Amino acid sequence: MSEEKKGPGFVVKDKRLFAEGDPPAEKEQAAPISEEKPKLKEDEQNNINPEKEFNYPPINFTNFVLSLSTSALFHFGDFPDPAGGKTEKNLPAAKQTIDILDMLNEKTKGNLNEQENNLIQGVLYELKLRYVKENG
Repeated sequence: MSEEKKGPGFVVKDKRLFAEGDPPAEKEQAAPISEEKPKLKEDEQNNINPEKEFNYPPINFTNFVLSLSTSALFHFGDFPDPAGGKTEKNLPAAKQTIDILDMLNEKTKGNLNEQENNLIQGVLYELKLRYVKENG
């Protein structure tokens, strides 16, 4: 049943329960999925409402580009930090986000529809222009 195989510097033990020539059962019975929600630690319960549902927008290229552009605008100081309520400029982080969008633009060339292409081109133009104004 249990077979040991020695290789270069390690030992492999076969602990399968079926006989050597028999294949494993086609349909193994999976453990039932519990309908009960996992219990959170006390500090997690105070900060998170596990019953709250989030209505996030669908994941697609357009929303991804808009998310990255919003992140760049946040780093330009256009939005306050949700935790502290204070706005801060972080030009290196804004530049990195712009560079990510630029890379995404290069890697997706020829694979975007007209609307997606116009969106990423417009977002890049506006963010690069803004970066030059902020940095200069």
